[in-house]
Amino acid sequence: MLSDLDRIDRAGRRMRQCGKWLGKLHPIMINPRTNSHAAIWFPGAVAVCLFGATLALSADQRAESSRIHLVNSRTTRWQIGVIVRTHGGPVTGIVATLPVPINWPEQTVTVVERDVSPQVRSVRERLLDHTVKQLVVTIPRLAAGQQAKALLTLEITKRDIATLPKMDDMRIPSKLPRSLRKYLKPSPYIESQDRKIEQLAREITARHKLAWKKVEAIYDWVRQRVRYQFDPKIKSAAEALQDGSGDCEELSSLIIAMCRAVNIPARLVWVPGHCYPEFYLEDSAGQGVWFPCQAAGTRSFGAISEARPILQKGDSFRVPGSRTPQRYVHETLRAGNAAVDPEVTFICKRLDTEAK
Repeated sequence: MLSDLDRIDRAGRRMRQCGKWLGKLHPIMINPRTNSHAAIWFPGAVAVCLFGATLALSADQRAESSRIHLVNSRTTRWQIGVIVRTHGGPVTGIVATLPVPINWPEQTVTVVERDVSPQVRSVRERLLDHTVKQLVVTIPRLAAGQQAKALLTLEITKRDIATLPKMDDMRIPSKLPRSLRKYLKPSPYIESQDRKIEQLAREITARHKLAWKKVEAIYDWVRQRVRYQFDPKIKSAAEALQDGSGDCEELSSLIIAMCRAVNIPARLVWVPGHCYPEFYLEDSAGQGVWFPCQAAGTRSFGAISEARPILQKGDSFRVPGSRTPQRYVHETLRAGNAAVDPEVTFICKRLDTEAK
């Protein structure tokens, strides 16, 4: 169970502000490179396959092994999408983007319903950095007073991650797949090459020979020395270390930065209203495994019970239209021409009240 501190955390309010207008209108250039598994919906189509059941998991996504067990399966329904309304005049060239959940070993996503207005020309999907699915909604024109929507109803099955009690043979990877090397590098707000962070990480882990114990020592040090304190302004890992305070986002960033400083891959995992770290180790057979932990709230190291859907994994994304890496793939709305800014509502809400 997450503490009340986690439930009021800034992550959801700052990083996923569903239902809010995200800035002034201006044209957007959509990168034609979609990475892979691109698909187009057209209103009125008979059938759509949005998340293929046979979609191969990349090295970023593979995690299930004999070292973790997926337990306590539960299914919930979520609605994700966008609604655009115009006031005071027509709007042309509307392009909305938003992230949607994808399959992970601990999560299965199925589209059970779609609701797309006739004004929507297409809803295209693209995979960013192998870990984020982004919808691109194109609306050529809306007259004054019109509304257009593109909504998905998702059935999401989540499973808790449990680990074995003995992890003595887990080791720091000696050679990483290319797609995982970014999890050893600095990323937005995670300064893994900061001198103080590097020095402290080495000091904390020096007396431990086992890789599992090294990560656990970092985890416990951060939880004991950096107090939980909500702050509406995001701080970097280095600032959280200096201030001695932060919420789940800062605590997670500092754990990740310290892991990377001693060559242990780590990354952020984002769920509605919260985030937590994952770290990556190899077993004696050379198989890599991602292990989660709760940076804030109830102590949970190497395992997690989390019913909320995974929105994204990672903390440095190459997003079309952005020149610099992004910590989180935000919702966006852009238009080519508008006399008055339209009203936009990004939807990210649970539909049912009880998990099945």
